Amino acid sequence: MSEAPHLTFDLDTPGVSTGNLVVPKGADCEVLSLPVFSCNRGEGPSLLITGGNHGNELEGPIVARRLVEWLPEAQKCGRIIIVPEINPLAVQAWTRNTPIDGKNLNRVFPGRSDGSVSERIADAISRVLLPMVDTIFDLHSFGPTWNYPPAVITHPIADVDLMTKTLRISEAFKLPVTLLWEHDDTAGMFDTWAHSQGKIFICTEFGGGTISAEALTIYEAGVRNGLIALGLVEGIAEYPTFRQQRSGQTLETNPSDQLKSPAPGIFEPRCSVLDEVKQGDLIGILHPMDSLSADSIDVRAPTTSIVCGILSGVYVQANEEVASLARPLAI
Repeated sequence: MSEAPHLTFDLDTPGVSTGNLVVPKGADCEVLSLPVFSCNRGEGPSLLITGGNHGNELEGPIVARRLVEWLPEAQKCGRIIIVPEINPLAVQAWTRNTPIDGKNLNRVFPGRSDGSVSERIADAISRVLLPMVDTIFDLHSFGPTWNYPPAVITHPIADVDLMTKTLRISEAFKLPVTLLWEHDDTAGMFDTWAHSQGKIFICTEFGGGTISAEALTIYEAGVRNGLIALGLVEGIAEYPTFRQQRSGQTLETNPSDQLKSPAPGIFEPRCSVLDEVKQGDLIGILHPMDSLSADSIDVRAPTTSIVCGILSGVYVQANEEVASLARPLAI
């Protein structure tokens, strides 16, 4: 029988501590040791910050490691635990899913102690770290093929009080977009499991495409704003500058707002994120590759909406998502 998942140090130790979260070996791979940072300043909120849930979204691990540099001086109370890469196998392979078992870590929570490696990672986080905190910041991005604004995303939560608290903290990040996303694929998600445990869960979507120094500055500022809102660090929260503007908006989206490719081909975007579009406006063009005489296919907005995300110019299969629309949240 394999050992149970555990930390190599005591989270209750005052001040800064570092060590590892040990994920036991299984039939598919050996033991994993995930680097963990902890800063314990006594009474106050308890927060877990994670990055690298999906291995091709590296903005999260970078921002998490930046936090480790300045939190020891800035944190005034409470406890912050940081795991920069919760799925190191996927990060090393630069793949969304874990290469060993092919599974999406963000669809297997709360995991299984006797499962594949993705399930064992989820089990270790669920059993060892989640009980120690009341709030989670899980740092994602939309990956290298999407253009997406810096955003905080949450799904609808049945618990009205928890939903209200989550939206309040989400908006406190002061990123360009706060998005209430009614998703049709939430089974096994980290946030769904955390919500069931009564935890506040904040999922950032740190843009997409190229990781630039300017973008990372925005993302780090957003997380700092979140820490200020929780009372863990002192300071004045400010909107970071995005496209020469310092503002934010709260939007909502649902599965019908995901525009799909009508056929295989090269997708050419014809608008940008946060563009306001009306019914019938051109979102992009799909270029078939089987014939030069074949007409290109227009992808148009079905309703008046805001472009929340749009795929970069890449080859897509039929029924693959090419754009995501949204609209102001109806309060």
